[in-house]
Amino acid sequence: MLSTPIASPAAAARRIASIDALRGFVMLLMLVDHTREAFFIHAQVSDPMDLSTTSPALFFTRLSAHLCAPVFVALTGVSAWLYGQKAGGAGAAAGFLFKRGLFLVALEVTLVNFGWTFSLTPKLVYLQVIWAIGLSMIALAALVRLPRPALIAVGLVILLGHNLLDPITIPKGAPGHVLWAILHDRGLIDLPWGGQARTSYPILPWIGVAALGYAIGPWFKLEADARRRRLRVLAAGALALLAVLRAINLYGDPTPWSPGATPLLTVMSVLNLTKYPPSADFLLLTLGVGAILLAALERAPERLTAVLVAFGGAPLFFYLVHIYGLNLLNLGALAVLGPNHGELFSVPNVASIWLLAALVAVPCGLASHWFGGLKRRSGQWWMKYL
Repeated sequence: MLSTPIASPAAAARRIASIDALRGFVMLLMLVDHTREAFFIHAQVSDPMDLSTTSPALFFTRLSAHLCAPVFVALTGVSAWLYGQKAGGAGAAAGFLFKRGLFLVALEVTLVNFGWTFSLTPKLVYLQVIWAIGLSMIALAALVRLPRPALIAVGLVILLGHNLLDPITIPKGAPGHVLWAILHDRGLIDLPWGGQARTSYPILPWIGVAALGYAIGPWFKLEADARRRRLRVLAAGALALLAVLRAINLYGDPTPWSPGATPLLTVMSVLNLTKYPPSADFLLLTLGVGAILLAALERAPERLTAVLVAFGGAPLFFYLVHIYGLNLLNLGALAVLGPNHGELFSVPNVASIWLLAALVAVPCGLASHWFGGLKRRSGQWWMKYL
């Protein structure tokens, strides 16, 4: 690495644009998935998906959204390293990670949950991706002072080895249940008002992803060609290991694949991976594809990059706007048009999910572009947390 040319300031600026562009791309996929949850919930999918009841169109729509969380958590680690380089090193990165992590955890249990339920005391609080990112940032704050080889080792051991913990369960009410539900075993936690919290995103695997994202941060000081080569090697290694694990079919995902009645069903079975918590195979697939996309976006036309940056330049703002927008839109459709699937209002098919998401993306993108500019121009210290 010491012999690899350091990139120019102009190239560095473009690399930051490519990171935001990748964020923007996965945010758009997330918008499609959340449109599905708001307007197609009558055909809710399980995890992993039930191939006997899930159409190929719905399967691949949901599969595309699997990129979102792993890419976002990995880029959180990369961005933390870049922040530390500007602000004074690992100590500055740790301080920022800890404070912003706490902020995101608080945001998940307040504004985010209210955006999904419109209730101050919901019966079920879902601790989802913002919660996972926040706790991963807090954990990463404690890890960034490790030597880089040790950080990589910790990340790989967690990412590849956490499925060894799958047999461990702690019953509700037993000592350690809450901690284990937060770390690895998706479960329910009782809340003071009689409701419950579901740890939809157990955080242990995400800590590994964030650590590995931080560990590849130095690649973003390299010349573009050297960095792209490393990203491609990383992608090839991840996908090759995935192929080996799926071929062996003994470890890497709690649900083994099986041959289907058609080649398409077999492919779907191979790709039908567990997200909650993300299996080793799930992370190898999504992070491998994410590395390919990041390398490709660094050479993408500037017009395409600029459009994607409009969505990815202020991701937290976009996240909040699209959640409130989708759920208010669904409530409005239900009030005006009435229910058409039991008590729900739903669109008729999977193609309609994509069309509606494309329509919603326009105002959300414009709002995010405005807020991103406001954030860049602002001199307020608190704006960096948004």
